[in-house]
Amino acid sequence: MSIVYINGENLTIKDIVNVARKNYEVKLTDEAVEKVKKARRIVDEFVENEKVVYGITTGFGKFSDIAISKEETKQLQRNLIISHSCGVGKPFDEDIVRAIMLLRANALVKGYSGIRLSTLSTLVEMINKGVHPIIPQKGSLGSSGDLAPLAHMVLVMLGEGEAIYKGERLPGKIAMERAGIDTIELTSKEGLALINGTQVMTAVGALTVYDAIKVMKMADISAAMTLEALNGITDAFDERINMVRPHKGQRDSAKNLLKLTKGSKLTTRQGEIRVQDPYTLRCIPQIHGGSRDAINYVEEKVKIEINSATDNPLIFANEKDVLSGGNFHGQPMALAFDFLGIALSELANVSERRIERLVNPQLSGLPAFLTEKGGLNSGFMIAQYAAAALVSENKVLSHPASVDSIPSSANQEDHVSMGTIAARKAKEILDNVINVLAIEILAAAQAIDFKNSDDLGEGTKIAYDMIRNEVPTLHEDRIMNIDINKCAFLIKNHKIVDEIENRLGELN
Repeated sequence: MSIVYINGENLTIKDIVNVARKNYEVKLTDEAVEKVKKARRIVDEFVENEKVVYGITTGFGKFSDIAISKEETKQLQRNLIISHSCGVGKPFDEDIVRAIMLLRANALVKGYSGIRLSTLSTLVEMINKGVHPIIPQKGSLGSSGDLAPLAHMVLVMLGEGEAIYKGERLPGKIAMERAGIDTIELTSKEGLALINGTQVMTAVGALTVYDAIKVMKMADISAAMTLEALNGITDAFDERINMVRPHKGQRDSAKNLLKLTKGSKLTTRQGEIRVQDPYTLRCIPQIHGGSRDAINYVEEKVKIEINSATDNPLIFANEKDVLSGGNFHGQPMALAFDFLGIALSELANVSERRIERLVNPQLSGLPAFLTEKGGLNSGFMIAQYAAAALVSENKVLSHPASVDSIPSSANQEDHVSMGTIAARKAKEILDNVINVLAIEILAAAQAIDFKNSDDLGEGTKIAYDMIRNEVPTLHEDRIMNIDINKCAFLIKNHKIVDEIENRLGELN
């Protein structure tokens, strides 16, 4: 059994993917266990002495000035979860739910939350035994943390709500019983510790960033195929050009293009056919590179957030102190995920323009819409429409969520991040990008068939062969969405990128 050990300090995005999608087991380190116990002792001491501390012996939000007796602390924490379970809309996919649970557990093991070890262990046991709470996607303001969606996660721990267990949607209590996990009763600070954080937006964003890095490489692959289909000029990718404007993303993309087209007899040199290409071919390193740099920036922000304590209040056990602050506020991630969405949108934007060059005979020198019998057949005419529709939708989705704020809790929480909306939008944009790239590689493969696929470069030939293994050349009109979906599957599951990297070495 593969295991990811968590201590709140060194979780990686790859670890998240392994737990979320490959069902790796999660275990706490011994050091983490001691930190959790130490922080809990401080909470118990404050409750016993009835010291006034936000969220431990007081109400929440606007009710923070109302004291709660130690006899009422259990009811307070249960009421918190029940009242905050206000999520609406479709539930998150199971891989995102697993990532949410993992990230919340990783934040709790840092030892600043004051949760009991037994309660934390229940959450970890749910991950390991595959009890996945139904968590509605909508209802979070992104501060104070992802309150509503995380409350739905906790409902199942209490034997409430619903969960997926072994593919079946069940009442939470029954799912826990079938998995052999005891439900719990929350006590002081625990409900707040479980829901006061940015783990929903960060889970969605972390998985989206992981996929975006792969899709970023795929964009270079699809562009390289189109470049060859249109006899593009490779001089534009010369290292000397990129050294005098040394943005890392630009340099990496240019290197990928040259690596993928190495040995090609379809690419040309400047002056052989034309002096220079249009921007969508000549400026691929600059356009893709800008998105690369943006996505890499977001990745660094995610790496920080997945190992952060985002509670309020925070327990500092060594000093026996409790401090109220704002680490739950999602603004650092909201801005990053908006940026991610914009960066991904541009990959589809330029891809659609390359598709237009492939299907337009005035630009390509190829048969109109890449069909042998135009008029009788429409070929790729409407495939380009679909790509254009997806790109236009992405432009709407790219409007930043983080520029909005609606005060809540009677103006106690008077600026919120909308970071979870930003993360969800970025994921939706990514899905659209995958489909646009699927249309491009399908069209590029069709264009290459009017030439000689044996003349392709080392990397593009691998991609072409994988496409043709799934989708035959289009000779007469057929249902195109079937072909598009097959190519989208290859991209979404990173099959083309992984195969090229296995055979040629890692792409930048």
